[in-house]
Amino acid sequence: MITSIFSKSKPINYLIVMLILVIAFVFQIFSEANEDNSSITISFIALSIGLFYVFITDFVISKNDLTKRHSYGIMVLGLSFAIFPEVFSNVNIMVANLLVLFALRRLFSLHTKRDLKKKFFDAVFWIALSSLFYTWAILYLLVVFVALAYFWQNEGKYIAVSLLGVVSVFVLLVLYNIIFKDQYILESNFDFSSSFDFSNYNSAGKIIRFTVVITIYIWSLVFYFKSASEKNKKLKPIHTLVVLSSFVAIVIAVLAPLKTGNEAVFFMLPFSIIVANYIETAEELWFKEVFVALLILVPVLNLVL
Repeated sequence: MITSIFSKSKPINYLIVMLILVIAFVFQIFSEANEDNSSITISFIALSIGLFYVFITDFVISKNDLTKRHSYGIMVLGLSFAIFPEVFSNVNIMVANLLVLFALRRLFSLHTKRDLKKKFFDAVFWIALSSLFYTWAILYLLVVFVALAYFWQNEGKYIAVSLLGVVSVFVLLVLYNIIFKDQYILESNFDFSSSFDFSNYNSAGKIIRFTVVITIYIWSLVFYFKSASEKNKKLKPIHTLVVLSSFVAIVIAVLAPLKTGNEAVFFMLPFSIIVANYIETAEELWFKEVFVALLILVPVLNLVL
């Protein structure tokens, strides 16, 4: 029943997913103690960005034929926010991921072979800009490097415009610092601190949700690789970029200096695409329902435990 609702792309599905995000946001607000007015305002900005994610995700998936015509992608995205509502407590990381989504939108459309120079410039520009909000987002340049390898046509102009994207952001940063900070570069502009302290995850609720999400991800990824041979040849490089972006998101989560759960926001888009692909190819209806029910059950258990 759950999967049948999202088996077609319908306007009501957007409303359902956005309602899930709002509910997750409300629970997160009430779970945070000593909330002041300014932080509540910032949280509402984060909610607005999260709601915008729904449309960006659906646009990226449908425009590039990353799944068939259904709403499983945004369904998984909405449930991901319910599982990790902490993302609403950090507007900087939300902005950083939004800029990464803009970059991935350009990279995932490279298969059209149109405006490649502009797309590479835009992708690098958005990633470099996102690193100003969350430094480790710079790792998404690895996705650009792989994309360059796939779409290389013996033309150095693709590398040149990619470098220009980084230089453009650096120039903008220097100008901003000179005008507002009276300095060229501030130490606070980049923070490459990291930590391998996972003690914040040491609770029954968090262990369960990470276990379920990782298990579902690995299970779906196996079938994602298996079905690669059946995918459109022109789109195969793009599916590789989807998987790579999920790996980068995991690395960012591992390196995050403070493990609060909000670092999972980078994982949501590729996770949604990979899981949606599995749901659409799964033959047993009951297994699809169990699969989605697990994602629904996780945030409920997280509240109880």
